[in-house]
Amino acid sequence: MTGLSARRSLAARRGRPYDKGRGIVAQSLWVAVSTLVFIRVWCPSRLRCALLRWFGAEIGRGVLIKQQVRVQWPWKLRIGDNSWVGVGAELYNLDDIRIGSDVCISQQVYLCTGSHDRKSPTFEFDNAPITVEDGAWLCLRSTVLRGVTIGADTVIGAGCVIGRDVPPGALVRTPDPVVQPG
Repeated sequence: MTGLSARRSLAARRGRPYDKGRGIVAQSLWVAVSTLVFIRVWCPSRLRCALLRWFGAEIGRGVLIKQQVRVQWPWKLRIGDNSWVGVGAELYNLDDIRIGSDVCISQQVYLCTGSHDRKSPTFEFDNAPITVEDGAWLCLRSTVLRGVTIGADTVIGAGCVIGRDVPPGALVRTPDPVVQPG
């Protein structure tokens, strides 16, 4: 295997788990509440916000969270005042997600703090936080990957995949996802 790295063995995955931040009881209770109440269309936004706070999230005033939003671990979530999270968004926060004030997270946006170390023979976790600064707008079905900061007043166009920091006031759009000055 000259020049090639050794193939990873998923069967050998016995490495360290990521820090979930709470014990198995809190995790299980959140999964039950999330599945039975939080994601449901009949659950009002104010109850969703209250449930997130009850499980340790920091949620500002005037936050709107729509149905079918998935949050992996609420205790790893902070949302500032007057921000919106649209229908079907997924906040996969194995690490912290920090969303500022006046942020619009549109429908089916995916924020993913989790990954794996591609060079690890046992595929160890390689998670990192995501920060979305004040006034940003993440449009329909955009994806933000681990370790990224989205600058204030930035617009991430529909369907864009963001794997590195975006400066404040930028516009990132498809079909050529190029960062452009606002």
